[in-house]
Amino acid sequence: MDILEQLVNSVDQNPDAILVVRQQTEQRLPAHQHDKAQLLLVFGGIAYLQTAEKDFYIPSNHYIWIPKNYPHNLMFNTQDLYIINIYFPGENTEAFYNQLGIYPVSKLLAEMLSFSEKWQGDYFAGSWEFDFLTTLRKVLSKENLKRFSIQLPTTDDQRLQAIVASLRSRLHENLTLEGVANQWGMSVRSLTRLFQAKLHITFIQYIKMLRIIRAMELIKDSDLNMTEIAYEIGYSNIAAFSNNFHQLTNMRPTEFKTMSSV
Repeated sequence: MDILEQLVNSVDQNPDAILVVRQQTEQRLPAHQHDKAQLLLVFGGIAYLQTAEKDFYIPSNHYIWIPKNYPHNLMFNTQDLYIINIYFPGENTEAFYNQLGIYPVSKLLAEMLSFSEKWQGDYFAGSWEFDFLTTLRKVLSKENLKRFSIQLPTTDDQRLQAIVASLRSRLHENLTLEGVANQWGMSVRSLTRLFQAKLHITFIQYIKMLRIIRAMELIKDSDLNMTEIAYEIGYSNIAAFSNNFHQLTNMRPTEFKTMSSV
């Protein structure tokens, strides 16, 4: 039995139990799914969750709710990342639990996680741990928190894949729609249509998200100050960088730095 089968079997082995897992395993696996919904909490770094349609970026002190039977694959590339997975059985009638979404860990949720920090394994109905974890799940939909919104769409279009790969390595440059279209022998109209048809997003929006994702990585993994990071990803104005960062992440770069170092 390979590691993928072991994981799925361990999650679904006891269909009515809530499973708590604190081992870092999913980053090594191909896309998979299970019969339980998944609460995946990230601390100390950035995790990347791939689905068929988008790449999701989960910063420190955030969680992602993954509905049951939703194919996904988790990745990360930092040693100090700490992840908690809680798998929940049963049907969920509220819309919140049937949609994949990323949210900040609130003070209430942090306290509940701290209280249960040593829990590991299956917990069954009738136990107080099961009741506590069920309450924890119910809290999620009641907090009405704003979603973290960086979701990069993916494509199987080879030409667009090459264009996007080139953009990732040139974020420090003044990237314009006209300049990139010229470089690839396309008209502005054709490149605009390609982004909208294959990625369902504008060129400008895609560049903005690429830059903020790179900023998150630099904030976490480098000693550059905020001004240096802004220049490194193509901003000549620190205020514009801070405003765009806030627009996409609901926090300022300095707040993200503090959160990532906790």
